[in-house]
Amino acid sequence: MSIHDEGFAPAETPEGIEVRGLVKSFGSTPVLTGVDLDVAPGTVSVMIGPSGSGKSTLLRCLNLLETPQAGRVRIGDDEIDFTAGVRRGQSASLRRHSAMVFQSHNLFPHRTALQNLMEGPVFAQGRPRREVEEEARGLLARVGLAEKADAYPDQLSGGQQQRVGIARALALRPRVLLFDEPTSALDPETVGEVLAVMRDLAAEGRTMIVVTHEVRFARDVADHVVFLDGGVIAEEGPPQQVLLDPQQERTRAFLGRILSH
Repeated sequence: MSIHDEGFAPAETPEGIEVRGLVKSFGSTPVLTGVDLDVAPGTVSVMIGPSGSGKSTLLRCLNLLETPQAGRVRIGDDEIDFTAGVRRGQSASLRRHSAMVFQSHNLFPHRTALQNLMEGPVFAQGRPRREVEEEARGLLARVGLAEKADAYPDQLSGGQQQRVGIARALALRPRVLLFDEPTSALDPETVGEVLAVMRDLAAEGRTMIVVTHEVRFARDVADHVVFLDGGVIAEEGPPQQVLLDPQQERTRAFLGRILSH
């Protein structure tokens, strides 16, 4: 089912992202060592790279789940210079632009699918419960799960849980969607149903950053591919160049390992 089939309002106006000199360490271990990144509004950027290269950390810094030690992040009209320090209210202001879809679903186990979608809009955004419920039911229909509104997470397959996770992110009406390896914890037979929803979201013209090892998805859907290695962007460009004709040996070696599997 396409997310366009349900006749709902179009996505929130997409916003661009600008990252300059981002630095993040955990204790004495550097993870990001000066990352610069530009994501144009309404485009899909896919980040690839080996484990420990900083992909997920970069994504979490954009959503302020992690706080960088230095650098600057701008999403839409909101910007934080972490080198100068975070002023009161800046984190909440930047975070309101984006929503995250996690690798391990992160659904509330004691809430139904519908309740999981309603939690953020009602309690964090203060929106009317009746309006939120109507929209949440529509979003479950958009991801093909209208009949699962009253199901709890343990009654859903991994792919269904991840589609609920995507619907939950959409319920926050974000202008940027962040996906942290959304298919890596799924059985192979359920990966396709999640990627199909993501393809439809991309076709809507949403701003998306996707951390993934799904090279075919990156080739078919991405406007921009970013290869991270050792906490820096080692190579970036259109998918035809980065995935099919990489210029850096590190990129070629990584893709060779991925494609061999």
